[in-house]
Amino acid sequence: MRVSADSTARPPPAHPLVIRITHWVGAAAMIGMIASGWQIYNASPILPFVFPRFLTLGGWLAGAIAWHLAAMWVLLADGAVYLAYGLLSGHFRRDFAPITPGELWRDVWNAMRFRLGHQLGHYNAVQKILYVGVLVVALLTVATGMAIWKPVQLGWLTGLFGGYPTARVIHFGLMSAIVAFLIVHVTLALIYPATIRSMLSGRARQSLS
Repeated sequence: MRVSADSTARPPPAHPLVIRITHWVGAAAMIGMIASGWQIYNASPILPFVFPRFLTLGGWLAGAIAWHLAAMWVLLADGAVYLAYGLLSGHFRRDFAPITPGELWRDVWNAMRFRLGHQLGHYNAVQKILYVGVLVVALLTVATGMAIWKPVQLGWLTGLFGGYPTARVIHFGLMSAIVAFLIVHVTLALIYPATIRSMLSGRARQSLS
């Protein structure tokens, strides 16, 4: 029996190699920034609590700043590659747009009833809005971080966020939003481990519902 080329061809990857590499590099850099950022926070807390030492990175203020800046440059380089790929390849346009109010309401309602299906390699409206949202939050986090890192040299940026104290509070709030996203993201990945395998191998082997 003759087998056609189409029937033997492997399906396209659910996650291209560039997406997978930038995902894992960005995740490692983000975790490093969060842990070192918590050590920096502990040196001068905004709120009446500090983070446990085992959750921090750097050991002391200067060490934490060194880790924070090193992770920041890795994250910036990784983000630049991801944004360039997303724009040039059509990934953003193809996978994240459009997000219509009707589609979003339908998927949010289904998610609230635990009836939101998920197909590997395909983004539902809830995923779209969360991923786009966390990208915007990440960009604002970098901007506020630069504002409090160089408040004199980048005085215009610091002023844009209301001055150093306000920029620091905004930076902390944005970081908290990213941590909340990561908790939800990791929890869902553990519930559906096929998503982890897909992000490692790039292949979508099954649909989830």
